[in-house]
Amino acid sequence: MGSKSRLLSWIHGVLTTLDFESAADPFLGSGCVAYLLKCMGKRVVGSDFLNFPTVIAKATVENSQYQVDGPAMKRLLIRTRGGRFIERTFAGIFYTREDLQYLDRICQNIERLDNEYRQALARAALIRSCAKKQPRGVFTISGNRYDDGRRDLRLSIEEHFLEQLAYFNAVVFNNGKRHTIRRGDVFATPRTDVDLVYLDPPYVPRADDNCYMKRYHFLEGLSSYWHGVEIMPETKVKKIAKPFTPFSYRRTAMDAFDRLFQQYRKSIILLSYSSNGYPDLKELESLLGRYKRTVRTFERPHRYHFGTHKGVERAEVREYLLLGA
Repeated sequence: MGSKSRLLSWIHGVLTTLDFESAADPFLGSGCVAYLLKCMGKRVVGSDFLNFPTVIAKATVENSQYQVDGPAMKRLLIRTRGGRFIERTFAGIFYTREDLQYLDRICQNIERLDNEYRQALARAALIRSCAKKQPRGVFTISGNRYDDGRRDLRLSIEEHFLEQLAYFNAVVFNNGKRHTIRRGDVFATPRTDVDLVYLDPPYVPRADDNCYMKRYHFLEGLSSYWHGVEIMPETKVKKIAKPFTPFSYRRTAMDAFDRLFQQYRKSIILLSYSSNGYPDLKELESLLGRYKRTVRTFERPHRYHFGTHKGVERAEVREYLLLGA
């Protein structure tokens, strides 16, 4: 939800017109823009108020050297007897019994790896495996009512994991810069002086909601094996308690954007936004203009779709990049 992966070429085109060597991405999401910035040779500082995006970015952006090599694979795949937390908690909700048992085993084996970046790579591969295996890619529903026969739904978690681990190993590279990824709310994370900040916060949509935790609670819990996580036992799919963000509510969104622009007023600001969000474009342009001499808006048509099953309804929107310099 909200990933900019299909907009990367457009975003790259705008970024190439700007003069900067360091960049912050305090709303990592899928991590694809932070990775793009790394590929452009920039120093990247990234964060997110959820844990699983920081795990992915730690594996692909902060990590410039380590892969899950042969010895690490042996530790990962060893058959051990351990806890059954996932199997007991999510039985009859998500996946088969064999898949749940595999997740328990791999999660425990990951903690035995001797390097934080190898751990991040393995967790990132497991996160993506579970997202691909889940119908529609979200965890608001249980069972297989949306099973359309796609290959992703036929593969086991183990088969997915081995594929994804190879993919994540392949994206590790060193661009000669030192990158930092941390977990934290944008207003609580210490601000780092950077030349440019790319902002892609959640915004209040015209319909439904923008709750990432509701849709991806399983991936969030999986990223830490549910250590220190509060599960809501009364919910059918065992959701995690939703953290507060002022960007999710009309009464607080405008003030949140104002604080955001003020916080990064000394950097070039590039805000990613959409026509189906609140506040509207004119309000954001005016708000950004309080802190920047020039505000330019780039736009293009875009189709968002929620999930990956056939026949999914696609929403036509205008996608914006607001540049404050």
